[in-house]
Amino acid sequence: MVGLSAAHPDNPASLVDGARPVNLRTDLGPLADLIEIAFSSTMDSSGRAAVREMRALSRMGAGLNLLSNLNDLAQGMGTGFVYVADGRLVGNVSTYPADSSGPLKDDWVIVNVATHPDYRGRGIAHLLMQDTLTMIRKRGGRAALLQVDADNPTARRLYQRLGFYEERGWTTWRRNAAHARVPELELVPPHIVHPQAGEWRSEYALADYLRPQNMGGMGWLRPLTEARFNRTFWQQISDFFSLRSQEKLYIRSKDERHVLASLWIESGFTLSATKLTLLVHPDYEGYYDEVLINTAVNRFGGSAISIEHPADRSTTNGILRRYGFSTRRDVIHMRAALR
Repeated sequence: MVGLSAAHPDNPASLVDGARPVNLRTDLGPLADLIEIAFSSTMDSSGRAAVREMRALSRMGAGLNLLSNLNDLAQGMGTGFVYVADGRLVGNVSTYPADSSGPLKDDWVIVNVATHPDYRGRGIAHLLMQDTLTMIRKRGGRAALLQVDADNPTARRLYQRLGFYEERGWTTWRRNAAHARVPELELVPPHIVHPQAGEWRSEYALADYLRPQNMGGMGWLRPLTEARFNRTFWQQISDFFSLRSQEKLYIRSKDERHVLASLWIESGFTLSATKLTLLVHPDYEGYYDEVLINTAVNRFGGSAISIEHPADRSTTNGILRRYGFSTRRDVIHMRAALR
């Protein structure tokens, strides 16, 4: 059993039981232990690497500046709260602003809601969440966002009691390199094209129909905005220098006036897998989605491919499973209005 001791000779206050703001110079090591225990069943390799780095930084006496360079698991830890009981750090909630500008500029993200298994059922997570929401309100936050595992009804009920509502369920899928052969396409493939100038407006209309902002938009921290579809010259230059690229494939209506399906293919030096985003009008699910998935797997099947897709699109999700994708995580996106 990991000790999770919160004691520190230079900080007697760290011994006091109860909730308090996190102090990274004294709490980083115990936080790494708590996160490892609380999220052991869902932590991926990057999360485990972040935990190792947190422990290394704690031994160096490093704090927020170096921690900010770690992955999403450590993001926001410097503005969160911890709970100490019996001289042990047994609870944590981390939070950070969603964005500095744009549609999420007044929203905050809540992550790492964790309670040590030996201390669950005592209301610790509820208390830490209350403190976190109070802090966000004081800082002018408009809303709080979080993800919760779909198979965790206890946590979902906790967040609902605190005023959160469920926007939409999402599934993260991944197909590893050198998977089984690609199924043969038995459908007559429609004409797949690249976008023409100005055609993004039709794609945006499709996205607004399929993924309105009140249902979570385009996915986690990906709001539905015109700028996401109409990429500027400077955004493309930024992609070039950061070694990222985005290709779009469209399937148009017979009169070529409307985009009925689109596939985004994103790759980059910092991405662990080729990332897909798929939009298909419901009238063509089971047809256009399979054609586009087939195209992507044939082209990029030699490397890992990932996609985050709404959990309620069962037809498309069945096709992904048939093409060798497996589920990595099923989550519910939740939001609480704070003003």
